[in-house]
This record gives sequence, C-alpha cells and structure tokens, in this order.
Amino acid sequence: MRRSEVRLRRVLATQFINPQGNHNAMTYDLKHGVLLLPLLASVLLSACVSQSAYDQLQVQNQQLQQQNSALQAQVATDKAQICRLQGAIKYTVNSDLLFPSGGWQMSDRGKQIIGNMAAKLAPTQQNKILVSGYTDNAPIGPALQREGITSNQILSEKRAQNVMEYIISQGLNPNLISAQGFGDTNPVAPNSTAQGRAQNRRVELSVPASGC
Repeated sequence: MRRSEVRLRRVLATQFINPQGNHNAMTYDLKHGVLLLPLLASVLLSACVSQSAYDQLQVQNQQLQQQNSALQAQVATDKAQICRLQGAIKYTVNSDLLFPSGGWQMSDRGKQIIGNMAAKLAPTQQNKILVSGYTDNAPIGPALQREGITSNQILSEKRAQNVMEYIISQGLNPNLISAQGFGDTNPVAPNSTAQGRAQNRRVELSVPASGC
C-alpha cells in the first residue's frame, strides 16, 4: 500500500472517530433521539385529540343553544294558546232558536235567550264582544231575495247585526260590541244532512280573555 493511501485512511478515521469522543457523543444523541420520538409523538397526538374534542363540544353547544331557543319559542306559543283557551268565553246558539225559518229578525223566544246572556255579560263587561253569524249552504229563498238578502253572507250579517242591536238594548256598552257575518263558511258539521245544516245555522258570542 502506498504511503498516500495510508495517510488518507488515517484522515478519514480521524474525522469520524477522534480521540475527543465524537463517536460516543453521536451514538448517545442518536439513542436519546430514538427514545424521545415516541414521547413526542404521544404529545402531538394528545394535542390533536384535544382539539378534535373541543371542536365537537363547540358543535354540540351550538346545537343545544338552537334547541333551547326553539323550545322557548314553543313554550311561549303554548302558553299563549293555553291563556286563550282558559280565559276566552264563547256562547253558541242555534239560529233556529233565535229566528223564524228563513228570517233574520229575532223571535220572542230568541230575545229571551239572548236577554239571559246579556244579563250575565253586562255587569262584568270589560272586553269587547264579537257576535258572529253563520248559515248552512242552502240557497236563499225568494222571500228573502225580495228583501234584498241575496246570499248566505248577507243573511249571516243581518242576523249578527240584529243580535248585536238587541244586546245593546239590554245594557251592554255599544263601544265594546261588534257584529260580523261569515255566511256558510266555517261549518261545524257536514251540510249533506238536515242535522248537520241545523248545526251550521248558528250565532256565536265570543268574549276574548283579558291579557292574552
């Protein structure tokens, strides 16, 4: 072997293994680096899991808030409905008891029925009273047409108006009562039978609840 080759090998050996212990130091660092890798990975993985759990909690919290808002709105609606049901008053009278057949002016019997209602309502009247008239779907007869009543809508209005005027004559405040006709709309029974048509011919006195 030539002297130059021997000299080169010695230089290379000095670079990797020198008397100052660089080889040992390198080996120590590598060993500790390998040991630290699992610990580092564990910390990083823990951070990722924590962030994911946090995001899930945020989503769940938003969903709960939305559900809570929806429930509050539903409770408010139900409470208002319960208030109306508990406080409102509605009297329903069959029109056959109030008016002669095919007529719109109250009979003596009808006045007696409405008078009894007015006596109960007048002393404690605080809210507005609505008188609503309804009919069946039977066509208007010739006699009523000659009086200018050409539809069930007009007939229901005439009947409601007549009841309202009589209630006012019994002492109720005219500023707290109104009348409205609905014709053959809003039936409470089928118009296909005589019994159903009789139920649909009616007058309703509605008193809404205060504070609702």
